[in-house]
Amino acid sequence: MKRILVPVDFSGDSLKALRFGIYLSNKLDCHLRMVHVQKSEKFEIPFHFEELKNEIIHTVQEYFEKLIKLHSADYCVRNGVFDFKIRTGSVYREIVNQAKYGDAYMILMGAYGASGFEEFFIGSNAVKVVTNSTCPVITVQKEFTKGQLKTIVMPIDASTDTRKKIPFVKEIASRCNAKVHILGVHETSDTNVIGKIEHYMKQGEDYLKDANIDYVKSLRKGDNNTYSTLDYAREVNADLIVIMTEQAESSINMFFGSYAQQMINRSEIPILSIPND
Repeated sequence: MKRILVPVDFSGDSLKALRFGIYLSNKLDCHLRMVHVQKSEKFEIPFHFEELKNEIIHTVQEYFEKLIKLHSADYCVRNGVFDFKIRTGSVYREIVNQAKYGDAYMILMGAYGASGFEEFFIGSNAVKVVTNSTCPVITVQKEFTKGQLKTIVMPIDASTDTRKKIPFVKEIASRCNAKVHILGVHETSDTNVIGKIEHYMKQGEDYLKDANIDYVKSLRKGDNNTYSTLDYAREVNADLIVIMTEQAESSINMFFGSYAQQMINRSEIPILSIPND
């Protein structure tokens, strides 16, 4: 059985990610594992942990045990395991290593964490996890409130790698009964580039059609593919945007390098980043 890994720093945002992780685990039939990374063996009280603010708890392990007790009724995977792991060291390295050696199907994490308590995901840590992970990563923003997936935006550009996200989108859409928006995006008027994008969109369409997944197609030109995608996703009230972590050098600057960071930092909609490997 596959496993979803949810990093938890006991902030409200990381607990939003946990609840979303429970939802996806139920839909995808996955084990669910929480992970907390300490900078040292010394225990610090996670004062942002509102859900158990009246509890007297002395260790990280006790906090996790309380969390499992609090949420176990919502985790409904037959023969599934809902557990936790505590690691010490560099935040992003330990999360990536836990996902790798724990054979995680995906990481689902808050893009921001508790200010003052290990500064868990503040700034570059979320991006570092995304760019170093060998498995897909969903980043959940602080504005996130929905907790379910009904509308997925799948941007398609002119790079060959852009199509690698299609099978993953198909599986999630099928399990969640979600509608997929196949969004072709480009920053040029070159008919060869546009033709290639339309061809890739048709391949995605055929793939989803064969799986009986509801979908629509749209093609948009703009100055910046990241912003074009975000604008479209907001228009259709999307629950998830799926991108590749990196694109080939021949791509038209879609989600390459700083664009992936822009997407994670600017989107209030959860972002699923899929590695090329």
